Amino acid sequence: MKQGYLSNYFSGVGAKRLTASEVSPNVSNQHQFQGINDFIKIFGTENRKDIPVQLVWIDDEDKTYLNTSITWTDARKKDENRSPEYRIYYKTIAEEIIYRAEPNDILVICEDKVGNFLMIITPKGSSVESQLIWLFDLFTNEKDVYAERFEGYKDPQLTFASRLILETIGVEVDETDNNYLDQILNKYGNSFPTTKEFSKFARESFPYEIDPQKNPDAAILEWIEHEEILFKTFEEYLVEKKLDKGFNDVDSFISFSLSVQNRRKSRMGYALENHLQQIFTDCDLKFTHNAITENKARPDFIFPGENKYHKEDYPKRCLNMLGVKSTCKDRWRQVLSEADKIQKKHLFTLEPGISKNQTTEMISNDLQLVLPRGLHNTYYDSQKNTLLTLAEFIELIIEKQKNC
Repeated sequence: MKQGYLSNYFSGVGAKRLTASEVSPNVSNQHQFQGINDFIKIFGTENRKDIPVQLVWIDDEDKTYLNTSITWTDARKKDENRSPEYRIYYKTIAEEIIYRAEPNDILVICEDKVGNFLMIITPKGSSVESQLIWLFDLFTNEKDVYAERFEGYKDPQLTFASRLILETIGVEVDETDNNYLDQILNKYGNSFPTTKEFSKFARESFPYEIDPQKNPDAAILEWIEHEEILFKTFEEYLVEKKLDKGFNDVDSFISFSLSVQNRRKSRMGYALENHLQQIFTDCDLKFTHNAITENKARPDFIFPGENKYHKEDYPKRCLNMLGVKSTCKDRWRQVLSEADKIQKKHLFTLEPGISKNQTTEMISNDLQLVLPRGLHNTYYDSQKNTLLTLAEFIELIIEKQKNC
């Protein structure tokens, strides 16, 4: 199987913008999606077909899943003189998710490699909408309906951004490399080291030369992606080993499962800080990692350092802070209260395609978003001039530290 392509996970995708008659019980309760003849590319021309689906509502704060089924049918099949009109009918049980939607929200239906279907609804203007439009290259025909199969030229190669989006919609990206497993086991045995130590191992084992001074944007993406592969390789080995050994009771199984989930959730953020700290050190920046400011807040990075921050006579214009969040969601607001002396704050993230509403709100709160250059193309053109690359942020700090 080819590695690293969208076709490894999906055979095709269909999408449409929803109308009031499809999602509002006050307008219609016919439980159907219309105007979707393009979806023939996904479901075929069979007149009536019942299809199991996993239906999911995803917005920037919440996910709700439901296993149900839909019916794909040609409503004009009995009339040979009229062209086909395909529709999707959904069950009453799906109302709890579908009735959350409003007109112009989007419906995305993905078929995986073995014929299972994931049916996603997400609000217009959300970050998830932006991410799905970018990932699947939706609505390029300037219509409100889109369908495509991932074959031949239409088979995008996965990037770091696309892997993050797949995981957002609940698709686990299976990318491991057992070529590193012996090296990991020789170094760490059968237990994970600290995140700081594992990040250092990821940098040292990275197979190519990369200069974080010349290209910090490439370095941060390459290191974090390499660490992700190493982590999943080691985790897969340890989990399989534990499953083979078995559990004494249900509580021990649940405890082990929770420990795996918690490690996954916390690790990325710490790893990102570790690699940024190394890049800032390599670039000869003066900084404090996890300094303490007002009300015992702990911003991720203070430039030129905690001591200067607390000096009464040190110019505020010479201070900078950088918050770090692998994904933002609504948590970016936490950064605003972490260093009262610094009006314009910076936030580094790996989240692709944050919505226009969110980036506009960040700007209005004097928060400057910083992302690796390789993620800027996941944003709309109108947003790109408001973003900084990591290299640009480092240059800003270098110039300020020269002049202060």
